[in-house]
Amino acid sequence: MKDKTVLVTGANSGVGLATTVELARRGANVVMVCRSAERGEAALREALQHGGTGKVELMLCDLGSLESIREFARTFQARHEVLDVLINNAGVFSLKRQTTRDGFESQLGVNHLGHFLLTNLLLEQVKRARQGRILNVSSGAHKVGAIHWDDPHLTRKYGAWKGYAQSKLANILFTKALAERLRGTAVTANSLHPGAVGTQLGKDRETGFGGAILAMLKPFFLTPAQGAETSVYLAASEDVTRVSGEYFYKKKIVPVSKRAKDRELAERLWSWSEKEVGLA
Repeated sequence: MKDKTVLVTGANSGVGLATTVELARRGANVVMVCRSAERGEAALREALQHGGTGKVELMLCDLGSLESIREFARTFQARHEVLDVLINNAGVFSLKRQTTRDGFESQLGVNHLGHFLLTNLLLEQVKRARQGRILNVSSGAHKVGAIHWDDPHLTRKYGAWKGYAQSKLANILFTKALAERLRGTAVTANSLHPGAVGTQLGKDRETGFGGAILAMLKPFFLTPAQGAETSVYLAASEDVTRVSGEYFYKKKIVPVSKRAKDRELAERLWSWSEKEVGLA
């Protein structure tokens, strides 16, 4: 990974921070993408302390704002001509229905639509890499997910797991549609399940609600470093140079749900997503 440029979203804590530290230790130049300047600066200090020989840079972006994503992409393109690895790691889990700045249900808006726009805006930089890689962090929750076409932003009947599973299914469908579009290029696109990791996902940062439950369950979870292993493997290993459109768990290709294999569904989601984020 020496001198390769890697972008990690949601890099201020958990799996994102662990991924940043490990790839920096391997010599990569890692761009940490965070929403909060305060949390981002704290994470940057930790990454610089443990990141070995690699360079680490902090850039701010709110994946819940299309305007912020577009502004971030312009700034990134001005600083970096090539992007070797894009790791779409950031994720939210909302116990109660919330919306992004653009009115999207927050889980679908951040976990899928924000990354969909970011990836498309940075695709030329990835294509300039000798062998570009795009990784979308999904979840085993995709297996119970469905795309709720009649009400994708869950305005009528919200459920936290319903919304989360929909967004994680969207991650895989997006990956498969992207891999098809990248056929014949030197860029691969894969998705992954990091495992059940003890992070702050699901904790309300404003009220702290959910923190006690997470603390109680923490002994049963993987550490962030363990959860980052598959992301690091897909970013760095020569074994997956020509592998694209797959879903990984514990560094191995594993089956996905029937819906996640549906090409027509993937194409329908792509077209819908383009319109939602203003790319159509």
